[in-house]
Amino acid sequence: MDNRAGEMLVFVRVVDAGSFSQAARQMLMTPSTVSKLIVRLELRLGVRLLERSTRKLSLTDEGRIYYERSIALLADLDDIERVLAQGAQKAHGTVRINTSVAFGTLAIEPHLPAFWEAHPNIQINLALSDDIVDMYLDRTDIAFRVGVLSDSTLRAKKIGSARRKIVASPSYLQRCGVPETLEDLSRHNCLSFNFLRSCPVWPMHQSGRIIDRIVQGNLQANNGETVRRMAIAGVGIARLADFHIDEDLATGRLVEVLASTGHDSEEVHALYQGGHHVPQRIRTFLDFMVPRLQKFMSRD
Repeated sequence: MDNRAGEMLVFVRVVDAGSFSQAARQMLMTPSTVSKLIVRLELRLGVRLLERSTRKLSLTDEGRIYYERSIALLADLDDIERVLAQGAQKAHGTVRINTSVAFGTLAIEPHLPAFWEAHPNIQINLALSDDIVDMYLDRTDIAFRVGVLSDSTLRAKKIGSARRKIVASPSYLQRCGVPETLEDLSRHNCLSFNFLRSCPVWPMHQSGRIIDRIVQGNLQANNGETVRRMAIAGVGIARLADFHIDEDLATGRLVEVLASTGHDSEEVHALYQGGHHVPQRIRTFLDFMVPRLQKFMSRD
């Protein structure tokens, strides 16, 4: 990892302190670590920066240039961080967010208290819906979307990938049997959604390719949480994102079936407006939330 700013800081401390040992004490490092870092820096630059003697350290001509430029660059870095920190503290206004019920409940909501603690002047308008909204007409600032992105002027940050799994409750499987093949699904009550197509389909792996398999059941819902709850209640078989049902699988409330055929991955993105001039309130929310959501999606 490139840590030139860290090397500059150690070098400046050595010069200011006049010795490796004094600089090491100031930075809570060992003298040998400081010495090795300076040697590594000189080797990388291909010049000698310091003349060592038993009594003192002195700068070479190249060392003096590096020292002066380092002080200027470190000051600029401090200034950048100070400006950004002040900007984050001053950020205010409303951020309008649209996301699916499951992703909003499981991924976003748990981080909101910490966000408000860091940014108390930002209000969140959170709309949970599995329907795809028009961000312009709905005045949405950020939308978290699962699936292929359509061409647009929106900017996108990748959050991770969601895998779909086919699941059912133990009580349903005991009552209706465990499907062993895709053809068996025709004999099962398949819980589906009502917002993608007029005829419910599940993309399934078959013969090395993904096919859209028509399914039938007594429920078509507009959100995954309703489908999940009905699956847990033993109503039928569901096809849901892994992050939505990981805990249910771990506790045994749901059991995966047709594991070799039901998986397909869809990328999750944060879409937002703003072009090259993203409002500070939106940038602040994304900077805070995206790394946490990426960790959530990676299951770390």
